[in-house]
Amino acid sequence: MKAIQFVASAQPEAALEFYRDTLGFSLLEDSPFALAFDAAGTMLWVQKVEDLDPYPFTAIGWQVDDIAAERDRLAARGVKFLDFPHFDQDERDIWTTPDGAKVCWFRDPDGNTLSLTQFPN
Repeated sequence: MKAIQFVASAQPEAALEFYRDTLGFSLLEDSPFALAFDAAGTMLWVQKVEDLDPYPFTAIGWQVDDIAAERDRLAARGVKFLDFPHFDQDERDIWTTPDGAKVCWFRDPDGNTLSLTQFPN
């Protein structure tokens, strides 16, 4: 079996631009029901919905090799990173977990919380 990621959007035009142009994922399909992307080798379905109340926690995250470089690349494309007061985040809004993993969060146009994670070697 191979995993497929799912997230929903009530703004499919904005989601298309965000996931394709900002995050850099390849669009595979734009159907009346969903946008399908190749998200770094994993299929991502952005379901087209009428209304959306985003989860208050991370919906999707991606593992990266260099979180600072990836964060800076996305910030240069207009992504705003989240600052959570209960985490001791650095100047780039990156939190280092007790086990040494590094995490930062941002939102898509619908308010879905997304994350980047760099695990320790």
